[in-house]
Amino acid sequence: MATLISQNVVPKDKSEKPKRKALDEPSPLDSVQEPDNLKGSNSVKPKKKKKERKESKEAVTEQEVEMKKLENALFGSLLPVTFGNDSEEVDEPNDDSALFFTDRSANSVLSVYEDDVVKGEIVGADDNAKRKPVWVDEEEQKVNINIAKVNRLRKMRKEEDESIITGTEYVSRLRAQHMKLNPTTEWARFDSKAKDDTSDSDSDQDNGDIDTIFQTNEDLVVKGKSKLLPGLLEYARLVDANAQDPSHGPINSVQFHRNGQLLLTAGLDKKLRFFQIDGKRNTKIQTIFLDDCPIRKASFTPDGSQVILSGRRKFFYCLDLVKAKTDKIGPLVGREEKSLESFEISPDSKTIAFIGNEGYILLVSTKTKELIGTLKMNGTARALTFANGGQQLLSTGGDGQIYHWDLRTMTCFHKGVDEGCITGTALTTTPTGSLFAAGSDSGIVNVYNRDEFLGGNKKPVKTIENLTTKIDFMKFNHDAQILAVCSSMKKNSMKLVHIPSFTIFSNWPPANRNLQYARCLDFSPGGGMMAMGNAAGHVLLYKLNHYQHA
Repeated sequence: MATLISQNVVPKDKSEKPKRKALDEPSPLDSVQEPDNLKGSNSVKPKKKKKERKESKEAVTEQEVEMKKLENALFGSLLPVTFGNDSEEVDEPNDDSALFFTDRSANSVLSVYEDDVVKGEIVGADDNAKRKPVWVDEEEQKVNINIAKVNRLRKMRKEEDESIITGTEYVSRLRAQHMKLNPTTEWARFDSKAKDDTSDSDSDQDNGDIDTIFQTNEDLVVKGKSKLLPGLLEYARLVDANAQDPSHGPINSVQFHRNGQLLLTAGLDKKLRFFQIDGKRNTKIQTIFLDDCPIRKASFTPDGSQVILSGRRKFFYCLDLVKAKTDKIGPLVGREEKSLESFEISPDSKTIAFIGNEGYILLVSTKTKELIGTLKMNGTARALTFANGGQQLLSTGGDGQIYHWDLRTMTCFHKGVDEGCITGTALTTTPTGSLFAAGSDSGIVNVYNRDEFLGGNKKPVKTIENLTTKIDFMKFNHDAQILAVCSSMKKNSMKLVHIPSFTIFSNWPPANRNLQYARCLDFSPGGGMMAMGNAAGHVLLYKLNHYQHA
């Protein structure tokens, strides 16, 4: 018996091989060769190993499932869950809550159902639904804050007598105040799409506004820092423009060159002077003496290449600034005028319009200095001004009517009565030609909208009645926000009008400064300076603080 047992005992090294190979497969020695008494003792270890391996495998599976749940809870599910997978645990109870989850880490809730993902639907994405806060500070309910005691918190009161509120209410009002002061951009709002739908209905109105803008030739943007305000005009007195060489007679003309630095002055002392304007020294550059012509008017051509000078003579002078040459021109062929003292130059520098006798207007070419045409008014001509870039001319005179001439056809296309005017003495237009002002011998100035006047509405936009003597000179500044009106028949008889509001600047003329008898005035091209000549031979210079450039 002992020999039989010794023959059937399996060596130790051989018995371990089946265990390494597969614990699930029974060894042939265990089922055939082992006796019953040894079978029971040696099979305990394989069964125990199987149980331990199975338990460890279940623990690993449970740990993986737990880890995936944590990942989904923290980061959300990025892929839809598939069903019917063989790797799923069949022992778990059939609970619908395990088939989907809710991601509360974002504003929107994503569904993990496959149908919802395919259709692109979002479950529970109601923006108006109030979510439950993750954490609530219980101390906020216990704290009371007196918002009426602190000055910077009084604006959060809903009622005037409200003083003490809870901490929770205080936090909500702070949030509301923050949203009020720092609103989100339009494109970031959820309701922006709904607002875009209504934009189509307003497109017709927007197109109408754009059409209105393109139908006018006015400036779309004011060139200054901001619009000039009415009431008080901010200005500063500078050194007189002709301080280095004052005139010995009345100043009849002052004008800035287009570069804004050169200024001419001319008067009855027969001298034409040029000054370099800087507001401090105003250095004199040159003086030109005309021995046979007391100067009644001198003007730069708009292109800045020539100066036209005239007086009570049948001839006039032309100074070429490029060649530094002075030419005497006239008398005009076929005309018997003894005085060419009043004239205007077209904005395109092509035509000079002189006032002639018996209502005639003489048109002279600036290039050839020859007469190219004449216009005839019913009464005497007293004042002229160009419009529409030099293609049209406005005139007024003894009959109290305003004539509009088309220089391309040499015809009068409109004539209208200046309201309340007996004799017109001054005319001026804005640089764009939208407004024009007409002055009379009674001191009344009427400001008209030119389009309305041509359309039949002869009612002035504004009537200025601040002066009581004959209007001798009027001038708009470069952006048509200021209108200067002066009369040479009375001391300090000069007013500056704020055009947008049609009111007079109350601090002009200066209370502590005697302007004497104002005879002429001009604004610099950038509007930063204003020069005024008087009968005493001085050219007063002022800086307008609203405008930055001269």
